[in-house]
Amino acid sequence: MQLAKWAHDLAESMLAESLPNRWAHSKRVYSQALTLAPALGADAELLAAAAIAHDVGYAQAAVDTGQHMIDGARYLRDVAGADPRLCSLVAFHTSSPWEASELGLSDALAEFGPAEPDLVDAITYCDLTSSPVGALVDPAERLAEVLARYGPEHVVYQAVSAARPELLARVARVRQRSLDAELSDLS
Repeated sequence: MQLAKWAHDLAESMLAESLPNRWAHSKRVYSQALTLAPALGADAELLAAAAIAHDVGYAQAAVDTGQHMIDGARYLRDVAGADPRLCSLVAFHTSSPWEASELGLSDALAEFGPAEPDLVDAITYCDLTSSPVGALVDPAERLAEVLARYGPEHVVYQAVSAARPELLARVARVRQRSLDAELSDLS
């Protein structure tokens, strides 16, 4: 768990004091990632590290483009020297490709590709099952909350609206993989 510990310490230093709700959310995303460990095998620690660091792009020190996924990935890569796969997961989490498209940042996002679909599904699941203040939440309710918070004129609203079917499909795939892993363990 060295990578996850490193990511935890970095994210805590960037979020805990200045963005306490974002930090509470990140800790829940991390705990959700830990629940997926049996289904992920060797990639479990990578997911845990990405989960705890997924929102560092909101920290003032990381803001560059204004798209927190890209900003976080760039900070992790350029300032913190993080593993490229970790940076990619942060860059591509949840609705990032849709938001990057809306903002004209697809080329910036491509700096971190290609995305690893199974791991992007997993981090999206963890993010969407964690409320903005760190409580467990139903993914459909989480998406509704995001839409209500931003409103129809905001780029996040537009991106999440377009991404919603795929985001819920990612959640369903992760749930199925977790169920398959549990059933396999019982055999």
